[in-house]
Parts: sequence; structure tokens; C-alpha cells
Amino acid sequence: MKIDLLQMVEYGGCSAKIPPKQLEEILKYLPVPIDPDILVGIDTHDDAGVYRVNNELALVFTTDFFPPVCSDPYEFGQIAAANSISDIYAMGGDPVIALNILMFPASKLPITAFAEILRGGFDKASEAGVRIIGGHTIDDSPPKYGLAVLGYVHPEKIITNAAAKPGDNLILTKRIGTGIILAGQRLGMADESDIAEVKRLMKQLNNAGAAIMKKNNVKGATDITGFGLGGHALKMATASKVSIGINMKSVPLIGKTYSLIDEGCIPGASFTNLEYAGRDIDFSDGLDYNLKMIAFDAQTSGGLLMCASPDKTDKMLEELKAAGLPDAAVIGEVRKSGEKHLYLYS
Repeated sequence: MKIDLLQMVEYGGCSAKIPPKQLEEILKYLPVPIDPDILVGIDTHDDAGVYRVNNELALVFTTDFFPPVCSDPYEFGQIAAANSISDIYAMGGDPVIALNILMFPASKLPITAFAEILRGGFDKASEAGVRIIGGHTIDDSPPKYGLAVLGYVHPEKIITNAAAKPGDNLILTKRIGTGIILAGQRLGMADESDIAEVKRLMKQLNNAGAAIMKKNNVKGATDITGFGLGGHALKMATASKVSIGINMKSVPLIGKTYSLIDEGCIPGASFTNLEYAGRDIDFSDGLDYNLKMIAFDAQTSGGLLMCASPDKTDKMLEELKAAGLPDAAVIGEVRKSGEKHLYLYS
């Protein structure tokens, strides 16, 4: 029996997340614990929480799950696991153990699909050196999968989205366009080569980029997922109390991302992400509409956006490319806090 998970979903991957504006409203009702050992909590909307155990060890804890972004259950498991583990890398941590989170419609899919999702997650976690030691499953449709991941970090070596400094260059490690290409796939508009490349990038761990961040003492970073490049850059700017400028002509794109947008293939998540950022963003007069929408394309298992000091930028780019990240590029800069937190230009 051929299984096609995409037949069961309307929105998959990180595009299925609650819109950022709505999420902020929800978080207002979440009680904030007071504990001096909570080193990173919910106040900066960072990638993961960090809790100090002692002066030498802190725990980095995160969870993520979503509906399928591809037809094949094994590949879905791989992508969801890579996405979940990414938050640990973005915080400068070493992922160690994880729990499965799986919602599976037992009456609609064969048990072999269940097994293949878990096998994909296990294999990707093993590639990252993560041991999956249990989890929880409920009967639900459409299927959803992800991990709760625990990692280690030294309390003085945490990387956060609140540590961007004016003068830093912004380096992006993966190309943008997963949401647009996947939308194009559903509409029959995307090339097979672009779809294959999107799946390859979504399955690619961010471990190489994280290692280079730590080697070069990077303090500020985030990973690019459901809120898009613009949304996550805005969260970094507000958390760091700075402004960020992004040159959209410098942002590397996957395949025919631009032409798909030009043909009207714009995922709904792009509009909700843009709406969230609209009150605190400046678009240059020369920025065309297509690039504006690409900036807010929801990414699934996207790359790292890291703050590099000017004296280390060229060296870090060389190291990233040598480590298997050939598309790594400087796409903008951190500025002193201005009238707006985010400036997009071309």
C-alpha cells in the first residue's frame, strides 16, 4: 500500500504553527516562574529554555512537532526530528536525549506508517548523537510528529536571540523558500528538483553551523522556522533592543522560489507573519513585493541566523562553506536601536 501523508493535511511543517501575533497574545496568560536558575525563559521568545544545574552545567530544553511536509513517513520522521533538535543547536547546546511526540490516526493509516515515522526520527536523532528514550502517542488526525529534546550547555556559553550587538554581521546558513516550494508542490507548480532540494535541506542538521558558532564565541543567534526570516529577525532585534537590517538581494533562495512567488504562489503563513511584523518594520522604496513576501515565508527546519563580529565574519564564512554549508552568506547587519526594529532593503 502506497502511503501519501500529504493527502491528510492542509498545512504542514512549521507553517502550521499558530501565527506569531496570536501566540504573543496567548503567552500573556502564561504564568512566569521566578527562579534565579532559569537563565533563559519565555520573556525573549527564544528558541529553547535554559536551566542552570550548577556553575558548570545548564540544561537546554525544547519541544517541537507538526503535521507532515512530505508524502513519505520515513522522511517526515527525519525532517521533524531535525527541526526539533535545531533549537538546541541555536542556543549553543549539545543535544543529548529526547522523547517522541506522535499523534497518529490508527484507523486511517497502517501501522507500518507509524513505524516508519519513528524510524526516521530515530535515525536522524542518532545522526545528531541523541538517544530517544521514550515518548507519548495519542490517536489523532492528521498525524503529527516531533521531539522533546534535552541538551547540555555551559551557563556562560549560552547563545541567545537577545545578544545581538550593533556592528555584528548577520550570517544565514541555509537557503530560504521551503514554505513556497512546498506550497508549489501542492499546487503542481514546483519543479521536482526543487522539491528534492527542499527535503534535503530540511533533513540537514544544524550541527555544523552550531560548532562553528561555538568555536568563534558567537553570542547571538536564532534558527529560522515558522515565523520566517523576517519574523525571527524581528524577535532577535526586539529581544536584543537593537535594530536589524536585511539586504533581501543577499538572501540565498532555493531554486525557483522567486518565480513561484511571482506567479502568485504565496503561502498563507507569509501573510500572517507579515501582519505580525508590520507594526515594527521599514521596507525600503526599492524592495519589490516578491522579496517582501519571501522574507516572511515560513521555513521548516531552516538554517541558523548568527551574529558575527566583523573581524571574524570572513573566517566564519570560510569555515561554514568548508563544513558543508556552501550557501552560507552575509545577509545584513545589526544596528543601534532605531525608529523600527527591522529594516528590509535591496
